[in-house]
Amino acid sequence: MHLLLLVSTICLLFNCAVSGIPKPEEKRVLDRDVLNHAQHFQNDEHNKQYDHEAFLGEEAKTFDQLEPKESRRRLGIIVDKIDADKDDFVNQAELKAWIQYTQRRYIEDDVGRQWKQHNPNNTDQISWDVYRKNVYGFLDDMDPKDLEQGDEHFSYKSMLSRDRRRWSVADRDGDDRLNKTEFTEFLHPEESLYMRDIVVQETIEDIDKDNDGKVSVEEYIGEMYQAPEENEEEPEWIKQERETFANFRDKNKDGFMNQEEVRDWIIPADFDHAEAEARHLIYEADSDADEKLTKDEIIEKYDLFVGSQATDFGEALTRHDEF
Repeated sequence: MHLLLLVSTICLLFNCAVSGIPKPEEKRVLDRDVLNHAQHFQNDEHNKQYDHEAFLGEEAKTFDQLEPKESRRRLGIIVDKIDADKDDFVNQAELKAWIQYTQRRYIEDDVGRQWKQHNPNNTDQISWDVYRKNVYGFLDDMDPKDLEQGDEHFSYKSMLSRDRRRWSVADRDGDDRLNKTEFTEFLHPEESLYMRDIVVQETIEDIDKDNDGKVSVEEYIGEMYQAPEENEEEPEWIKQERETFANFRDKNKDGFMNQEEVRDWIIPADFDHAEAEARHLIYEADSDADEKLTKDEIIEKYDLFVGSQATDFGEALTRHDEF
């Protein structure tokens, strides 16, 4: 909710472009919390949806359908849960703990759902053959030409190949079966130190459009920003990102990011995502600068935490008992 989460938080890397062919389940995408800097601030503006997903996890989808009044009411209930010591304030530690909780809950729910889906008898392991049949079995009946549809990064063939490789890395004992711990690492490699190499490798493959095994400044910028029309000037924040690439990302000054430089970018040492997000939310909402938040301060900034994207949710809205 790596990934987050990615989730991710959660950034879909596999945009299946094959028309008329059923998609495999969307789990295989790397949540890619790894690109959270680019996602958090886009087009020179703060991306509030990033905060919504960090704060709410899966519940962000529900809150996105709420009218403002209902969104504020539900937010008030959440604030009471976050305030662990019941002192009527939310401090940084409590907010960090809540963000970590929502991420764990998302991962546990996702793994539990998919474990049950692929392992209805709840055995100790899932084999690759069973998983492949469940997710990619439809490929066996397809014309081989159709497998190549899409581009070199997002064809079904490349998706299957990537999943096979990631499965093999997660399979620590090499028996081609995954227990629940290994299956969790397969689904959410961004959450596992053991799987960090595959996260870096997949990230490079997704950004590296010319397949030279490294990331140029244009490929780096392309992850955040679509090239402007001819004669249209790039925004200031993109100019700053180019400078960041030259001065900080490209450490050996060869004009590219290699594997180690990409690792430093997406998995910076000693970076705590939950703590950074908690600090950011407090900074944005702390109107009296006392470094903690009251319920009123949070609800006043409800759009930062849970802001609604729609005003008419009607009868289709799923309501949860806890609210």
